[in-house]
Amino acid sequence: MKSRIRRLGAIVTLFGLSATAQVHAQVSFERLLNAEREPENWLSYSGTLSNHRYSLLDRITTANVENLRLQWVWQARSLEKFEATPLVVDGILYTVQAPNDIVALDAATGRIFWTFAYEPSPDARTCCGRVNRGVAILGDTLFMGTIDAHMLAIDARSGQLIWKTKVAEAAERYSITMVPLVVGDKVMIGTAGGDMGIRGFVAAYDVKTGDEVWRFHTIPAPGEFGNDTWSGDSWMTGGAAVWNAGAYDPETNLVFFGTGNPAPDWDGRSRLGDNLYSNCVIALDADTGELKWYYQFTPHDELDYDATQVPVLADIDWRGEPRKVMLWANRNGLMYVLDRVTGEFLYGKPYVALNWMDGFDEQGRPQRVPGMVPTPEGTLIRPHVHGAINWAPPSFSPRTGLYYVAHWENSGIIVVEGQSPRPIGINRRQTTMGQVNLQPFFNNDEEAYGVVRAYDPDTLDPVWEFRMGDITWGGVLSTAGDVVFSGGKEGYFFALDARSGELLWRASLGGQVNSGPMSYAIGGRQFIAIAAGSSLFTFALP
Repeated sequence: MKSRIRRLGAIVTLFGLSATAQVHAQVSFERLLNAEREPENWLSYSGTLSNHRYSLLDRITTANVENLRLQWVWQARSLEKFEATPLVVDGILYTVQAPNDIVALDAATGRIFWTFAYEPSPDARTCCGRVNRGVAILGDTLFMGTIDAHMLAIDARSGQLIWKTKVAEAAERYSITMVPLVVGDKVMIGTAGGDMGIRGFVAAYDVKTGDEVWRFHTIPAPGEFGNDTWSGDSWMTGGAAVWNAGAYDPETNLVFFGTGNPAPDWDGRSRLGDNLYSNCVIALDADTGELKWYYQFTPHDELDYDATQVPVLADIDWRGEPRKVMLWANRNGLMYVLDRVTGEFLYGKPYVALNWMDGFDEQGRPQRVPGMVPTPEGTLIRPHVHGAINWAPPSFSPRTGLYYVAHWENSGIIVVEGQSPRPIGINRRQTTMGQVNLQPFFNNDEEAYGVVRAYDPDTLDPVWEFRMGDITWGGVLSTAGDVVFSGGKEGYFFALDARSGELLWRASLGGQVNSGPMSYAIGGRQFIAIAAGSSLFTFALP
């Protein structure tokens, strides 16, 4: 059954020509490359193509953030998790109502301009909710991946479909949940479904026509380097999905994506070997899709430690010398500094309690602790299969030089050979995937909790910590006002001092925070936006 697309032109015309005339974009690639020059806008998932999730706006500071007030709320009709980060382009806010409806709003008032409604195929299958993490923009065109594995191009002025391209077969359990990455005249997307036995890939499409330009499979075929890291025919259904935001470095023309776990998730007996390029960061030539380098965080993963976190590209003083690095807080409980030009492993260390490895060899390969694998009787392994961090986007502040990460501490799981893991602790709902509604929670010393921590990229040592009562699936924003914003499963959205971690302000939003905050300005007035529950909330000073 083909997807049905409903263009809700009535919503656009409801406001007349004067309203629709305000909906314009014209975002050149030059603007995307230099997004930091216009902090009043938020032009990509994490603000810039380097994923700093840092705003140069400084009207909201540590001295006045306590005066933040709610400005407007937009309530989605969907009851799915709200994981999308909105874009703001010249006063217009674009977000996604899960799974795949795009909405254009007045960023100052929340007034709706148009809705593009998309009905996915009944064949659509996702492992962890019918979600979407946002849209990308170039020119006057918005781009979105769908849970039935299509890429759509939508007119940002009217909400009308421009083109639709099938990326993969939904009936074969492929889906798309990630935000696209625009580079030059191409828009790139990866496929989710790794837990269901797909063969993952990243593909680039022509932004004007939707024609495929290149495709890179994240599992090598016979005759290609790395295929011998899969026993038998396991490479054909080995997973290695790509389902979170990528990054782009214009100096090297490289795009970076994290890849997911091999399949089957928790039983590696049928796929002996390192299972390349699962659990890797891959660096691809943006023009051709050719692999330039890779680094594998968890070889032969049997713990579901997807390496699909958001890569952060930063220029820092590394051990006294300028260095172009990639910062990566990984799901496996390890934090890394990699050279983003060469892929060289520079440094790595645990940033949460873990017990499955006890060091790195000279090439940066983790050294496993004997016995820390799934067993018939069950093995307690830390961190949890949901990880020290999952999809939540981190932040890097060039102003403070700190790397801010929202993640879990003290998590663990009982892993049984050939079976699904068993949670530890009394409260079995505590480590469930992020949801919309608030849930009763009573922590105890055996269970995990959420933290926002600031790390020194030079040493990966924590500088400060803010502890939450429950775990978190929310991301982080830092600003030039020296404020860090985040939230968690308890439904609180809060502001911290970027240099000390002191709690400065907090609001209860009535639903779980499963998204990353962002900031923009209208008429010189700074706004902070966050999705929680099934709504989008915006705050500003009086």
